[in-house]
Amino acid sequence: MPNTPKTGVFPCYENQFAIGAAGNDTPSDSIADMEEYSVTFDNGVEEWHAYEEEGWVKRLMTSKSIKIGVKGKRNIGDTGNDTVANIAFENGHSAEKNFLWRFPSGATVLFKNAVISVSALGAAAATNVGPLEFEVQSNGKPVFTPAA
Repeated sequence: MPNTPKTGVFPCYENQFAIGAAGNDTPSDSIADMEEYSVTFDNGVEEWHAYEEEGWVKRLMTSKSIKIGVKGKRNIGDTGNDTVANIAFENGHSAEKNFLWRFPSGATVLFKNAVISVSALGAAAATNVGPLEFEVQSNGKPVFTPAA
């Protein structure tokens, strides 16, 4: 999909995702046959009750993390799909990869050294297509680039 900024509503498939090597590289490998991405923002908010607020709560957001749950099919031979599947048996820094989310607007967010947690790999009912399910977990502050 070209990096053409858009406005208005959009179908979710216009969000694009890619995975690549850990480190400073921008990922370029899409992950074939993924059917669903769900994004969860975890926000840490501290609260306190200052006398001058006359009983009203004051708040400050003090932390953030993002998790992206992904569900799809195992596609042997696709570079992105193989990259995720091969992480299933890894621990430590070997389970980290860079992950890129490109929004329909043209903005991007790069998760450097994201933790990739594989939860389903190729096994299901006999008549099903083999699944590949995983969660991408932010690992430090991601790099957000607004649309040009």
